[in-house]
Amino acid sequence: MPDNPVGTPPAEVRIDTALVRPLVRTQFPQYASRRLQPMGSGWDNVMMRLGTDLLVRLPRRAIAAVLIEEEQRWLPELSSRLPIDVPVPIHIGRPSKDYPWPWSIVRWLPGEGADRSPPSADQGCRLASFLSCLHQAAPEGVRVNPVRGVPLATRADQVGERMERLARTTDAITPRVRTAWHEALAAAPSTERLWLHGDLHPLNILVWRGRITGVVDWGDLTAGDVATDLAVFWMLFDEPARERALAAYGHVDNAMRARAMGWAILFGAILLDTGLVDHPRHAAVGAAILRRVAQNNGP
Repeated sequence: MPDNPVGTPPAEVRIDTALVRPLVRTQFPQYASRRLQPMGSGWDNVMMRLGTDLLVRLPRRAIAAVLIEEEQRWLPELSSRLPIDVPVPIHIGRPSKDYPWPWSIVRWLPGEGADRSPPSADQGCRLASFLSCLHQAAPEGVRVNPVRGVPLATRADQVGERMERLARTTDAITPRVRTAWHEALAAAPSTERLWLHGDLHPLNILVWRGRITGVVDWGDLTAGDVATDLAVFWMLFDEPARERALAAYGHVDNAMRARAMGWAILFGAILLDTGLVDHPRHAAVGAAILRRVAQNNGP
């Protein structure tokens, strides 16, 4: 990893309404008259609202095209058992002479990111129910994700470098955070191969008036250690609500708890380290995650 942190990866294709409008018009002419409104972008995709009830989701770099194909393949099947809405693709767009990758039209889900619109305490148990329904045995053929659901030891060097850099430039890496990270690395690894979201941080959870309305951005969907997803309880909830949620989820032993805290630290360090370069919202989310870990008094 370079000495200086790297921010948001650059887009490999310029995506604007002038590009997207002809894509929609030629492939899905029933929506040609709808208003197209840019809604921002993440590391991987650009989002544009299509009318009032649809969203266009387009990869902005080649690696993200692989991820959106995973969403297109698996979300229709998984969504049928999930008690919170997810952005199931209702139309799959094709590459064109002007745009090189597949893309999706999904339902518009209401709400704001949980960092801006925090969920109420009772939503921890609701999210636990959602994860219990998701975390089932995955079939053969699910894409292996080398950075999600894996033993934390495989991420130790990169995360350690980020933590040391943050320790020099911020006050986020407290002794409690360091201890929790070492405990996570020492915890017995998981041997299960269960479905997991893989990128379950506050920006990917939609909330409206305290209620979780959607779980979005499924590009890191994979099978592996569900502690990757359970980290979200350290990202969103104070200790009493978190403990109720973990009890509702069930079967969370000390090793899984330690690994989940480790994944929370991983997400927090990545979001803060990269966000300080060029994305203040990511930086704020990362700092908040690390503060919650530092305040944890549980096992």
